[in-house]
Amino acid sequence: MSARSADPGSALTVALVKAGRLKIRYPAEPVRDDGNRITVRAPWAAPGVRDFGFVRFEPGDVFTEHYWRDRWYAVKEVRTGGGRLKGWYCDITRPAVLRDGELLVEDLDLDLWVPADGSSVLRLDEDEFEESGLAGRDAPAAEAAVRALDELEHLARTEGLAGLLI
Repeated sequence: MSARSADPGSALTVALVKAGRLKIRYPAEPVRDDGNRITVRAPWAAPGVRDFGFVRFEPGDVFTEHYWRDRWYAVKEVRTGGGRLKGWYCDITRPAVLRDGELLVEDLDLDLWVPADGSSVLRLDEDEFEESGLAGRDAPAAEAAVRALDELEHLARTEGLAGLLI
């Protein structure tokens, strides 16, 4: 595997960083890399069940994760182990960087959830984003993050997210 592309069938690690600290690192299977968007597949990587109230992530769930080198978000299609679509969890991030078999993603706190039936679009963690102080430390990044969340919300409410991932 080259340092700049994720070749299907090769090993890849996703490293999610938040506020300068490693939040989680997990193995993922590269599915596609078109030079801009990197798509990987991975099982639910956190220990146990995480119940958000609007969705439960649990062992057996499969995430098909889409990261862009030029966009400020990642979109994760979430399915049960049996293949039923739960929905899309979107992280607002800096553009992804692939280096030496590691996909580095910096989480900027803002998130969006869209259930499989599209019945709602939930903006998440806006309070955490405000508390992070990003706007004071890096105003251009904070503005890009808010624009990315607005863009994803608009897309989810109009066309849906599935078309973005084709």
